[in-house]
Amino acid sequence: MNSMAKALLLALPVLSATATATAAERDLCEPKAYEMALRYQQKSAEIMALQLQTYRFATERFNEKLKELKTPENYAVVMDLDETVLDNTPLLVRDTEQCHDYTKWDTWSDWEKQGKPGLIPGAKAFLDHVNQSNVRIYYVSDRMQENKADTLRTLKALGLPQVSDESVLLDTVSKEERRQSILKKQQIVMLFGDSLPDFAVQFKNKKPSEQQRELVEASKAHFGDDWIVLPNAAYGAWSKATLDSWNASLKK
Repeated sequence: MNSMAKALLLALPVLSATATATAAERDLCEPKAYEMALRYQQKSAEIMALQLQTYRFATERFNEKLKELKTPENYAVVMDLDETVLDNTPLLVRDTEQCHDYTKWDTWSDWEKQGKPGLIPGAKAFLDHVNQSNVRIYYVSDRMQENKADTLRTLKALGLPQVSDESVLLDTVSKEERRQSILKKQQIVMLFGDSLPDFAVQFKNKKPSEQQRELVEASKAHFGDDWIVLPNAAYGAWSKATLDSWNASLKK
């Protein structure tokens, strides 16, 4: 047996152990469970269709409301940012690929400072239309206040209208308190978000999914009228909910 063959034989156990360890690590990587949701959120044509559809319907509803506004500058549209106006999926994919649970939110600060989010399809066209109508726009987000200069720079780079220190309200007090501060200056005609706390205080505090669904039923007159929900399959309070299964044996 030559020296190369001997070296290969000696290396085989190491290579085998490495391959086994890699497979085991992959099996133990819990964030990989997010992959299908991320594929849908980032790559599916269906999510794009839903986003465009949502903003189209929202534009029609806004135009109906606008006809009733004698002084549009006294009214406001309130927008959440992440997954409502901004697409942050590159961050979520990067974290998942490195087996890091992005719902710990410990990688978002760097993303807010250095990341380059895209725009949700339909968002900018809608906001430009609101701007041309002289209705005020407020961006109410739980992005970090300490990174506000970075967020302002990001929004301006994307060409979004009415971006200013006054109009961008980040995580200082609760979203409800920030909405109330807007109401002291303008009447809110529409709110946009990807999670229920973007709309009203009763949805706050991570209630069980069934209770949240009951609250949605009680508030159903708002949805599609002055509350507009954008789809987000990547994260949310629902992510740990227990699923209901069909109680029948699987035939193999």
